[in-house]
Amino acid sequence: MAIQKQVIEVTQAAVFHINEMMVHNEEQGSVLRVVVNGGGCSGLSYGMHFDKEQNEDDFEDVQHGLTIVVSREDAPILMGTKIDYKQSLMGGGFTIDNPNAIASCGCGTSFKTAKREGTPEVCE
Repeated sequence: MAIQKQVIEVTQAAVFHINEMMVHNEEQGSVLRVVVNGGGCSGLSYGMHFDKEQNEDDFEDVQHGLTIVVSREDAPILMGTKIDYKQSLMGGGFTIDNPNAIASCGCGTSFKTAKREGTPEVCE
């Protein structure tokens, strides 16, 4: 059983689009797993995927009807992060605002924190 705790905030707009993707990809009943991976221009990168499995030490939260899980290892890096969905003239996409990031890449998905730099890759 996962641990009940809010690590990140996912806005209603983001949940709407995530639910659309769940239906499109036939992932109803899955949870949204938010992860931190090594790599990217700044050393760490965000990831989100649907998952049917949960680990006992995952942090779990339900927001706007969506179950979100974060691993115990990634939770300190993601604590206080807000995921939103923004629409603009150039299209729409998810935005991630992480108060723990001290530097980020121009792409917006690569970052580093004061306590964890990750493994930066060469951007081309």
